[in-house]
Amino acid sequence: MPAITVSRGSGLTIGALSRRTRVNIETIRFYERIGILPKPPRSASGHRIYGRDDLMRLGFVRRSRELGFSLDEVRGLLRLVDGGRYTCAEVKAITLDHLADVRRKIADLRRLERTLADVAGKCRGTKVPDCPVIEALFAVEARERLPIVQPSRGR
Repeated sequence: MPAITVSRGSGLTIGALSRRTRVNIETIRFYERIGILPKPPRSASGHRIYGRDDLMRLGFVRRSRELGFSLDEVRGLLRLVDGGRYTCAEVKAITLDHLADVRRKIADLRRLERTLADVAGKCRGTKVPDCPVIEALFAVEARERLPIVQPSRGR
């Protein structure tokens, strides 16, 4: 079956869609490849032509990504919407899972901030070979290192 073609005046080109949604053209193509966006019809000259539904869907994806939803989470939300049988409870469950992830990341960032402030606070900024920042980084690496297994001898 030949590709569906539409007249150029009945939709948006990829450039226009990109400008309207503030999503990079390559990102739009990527979303098509991975199935987040459906493949659009093409004009007689082969250009992608997007409609109002594509504009709304891409806006939804962009806003979801800005809120930190992963592509898998966005897919899950879109499956609910595409099926037309979603409930607010299902959307809420995905959102609460994402919120828990965000809160874990915030806690990790707060720990990171305290650690970096502590290490930087120990640095006097002088030109000496003993740098507290470098020492702290080596100390962290040494604590995380697995024990070295010595090769057996005499076998």
